[in-house]
Amino acid sequence: MVSATPGTYELNRSKKYIVDLIIRPTGLVDPEVVIHPINGQIQDLIQEIQKNVEKKQRTLVTTLTKKMSEDLAAYLKEKGFKVEYLHSEIDTLTRIEILKNLRLGKFDVLVGINLLREGLDLPEVSLVAVLDADKEGFLRSEPTLIQICGRAARNIDGRVIFYADTVTGSMQRALREMNRRRDKQLEYNKKNNIKPKSIIKAVHELYEFRNLSKEESINHIFAEEQLNYKITPKNIGGIIKEIELQMREAADNLDFESAAVLRERMLELKNMKSCKHSKH
Repeated sequence: MVSATPGTYELNRSKKYIVDLIIRPTGLVDPEVVIHPINGQIQDLIQEIQKNVEKKQRTLVTTLTKKMSEDLAAYLKEKGFKVEYLHSEIDTLTRIEILKNLRLGKFDVLVGINLLREGLDLPEVSLVAVLDADKEGFLRSEPTLIQICGRAARNIDGRVIFYADTVTGSMQRALREMNRRRDKQLEYNKKNNIKPKSIIKAVHELYEFRNLSKEESINHIFAEEQLNYKITPKNIGGIIKEIELQMREAADNLDFESAAVLRERMLELKNMKSCKHSKH
């Protein structure tokens, strides 16, 4: 198993076999994290976003509720920023299109709740703002915070702002782990005379998939005969395994956009399978 942020279960099960893969060949270090007070967080955020816009860099803002995301996106638009809001009701291909447009600079700020789940690889993002970072829970747990901060780790100017009035246990552990990784990378860079540089990644063209359904897009991307099987109770397990293999292969090749499409399909089929079992 390879994981950037293994959970407690994974760590306990495999602790004696764990190997740290921390060093990045780009020399990039984990982004610095600063803590700003919640009082006045929106006005402070606006100032920070403006700095990024002037540098032609992108910003991710993560909130705790759908309403807050919607209201914040609307407010930022009123203030003249080019903003999009990413939420769970947007289909996979539209989400991919939104992410592509963020990278292309068609808008500057992406607001959402659980942005980490998108498998985002966005080198143009140099600022991640975490609102209500001190509200303990899944969305503000140690692994989640580390993953969120990692969205700014592809850019040499990467930085993270936690808006919080207290430092929770999750925040403390996340900061400790990121500082540990940061120190190791800095030491390696100094020892090997490495000058950090931002990741340069092409923006994939998605026009060919724009008018396709989710199922058609998977077949188009991979052109695999086995994905065209008629789904039956007998073969659904095999199809799920095949799609999972394709998803892992795409992820191994750093094709996270295709992997995200396949993951959605795999989860749909797993849900379909469990529903069929529950009926019997």
